[in-house]
Amino acid sequence: MSKDERSTMIFAIRTTVGQERNVSNLIAGRAEVNKIPIKAILVPEILKGYIFIEAEGPHIVEKAISGIRHVRSRVPGMVSLSEIEKYIIIKPIIEELDIDDIVEVTGGPFKGMRAKITDIDRAKEEVTIELLEASFTLPITVHADYLKLVKKSKESEGES
Repeated sequence: MSKDERSTMIFAIRTTVGQERNVSNLIAGRAEVNKIPIKAILVPEILKGYIFIEAEGPHIVEKAISGIRHVRSRVPGMVSLSEIEKYIIIKPIIEELDIDDIVEVTGGPFKGMRAKITDIDRAKEEVTIELLEASFTLPITVHADYLKLVKKSKESEGES
């Protein structure tokens, strides 16, 4: 381990759910005013009630969070970078989709409707779907960003 890797530690902070961004702003403001050496603050969208702070030691984090409203506690110990990598790197939705999966359309004229995937063009990031609520089946091609996975197909569940 190099000197830089040892001097950087990541700590998890429990917060009130929904207040993560406010807490991070308060910590960042306090760190700036009081010259507290915090290197980074991460507020993951998909992990509610937690923020991550990068600093040289737990005493620095304690100093930064003490007395801040909506901070519940500092999680004991450190968090490794590999543990929080999944919150930093966002996989495109197209990687999670398979044929026969049930999805919900999140944008456009079919917003809110559920559909079944019939074809996937991963190069163009387009998915052909058939609406489940339509009176007749009509294949529609939409961009994968307008879909949200609701239920995996039976075959793909067995593979993973």
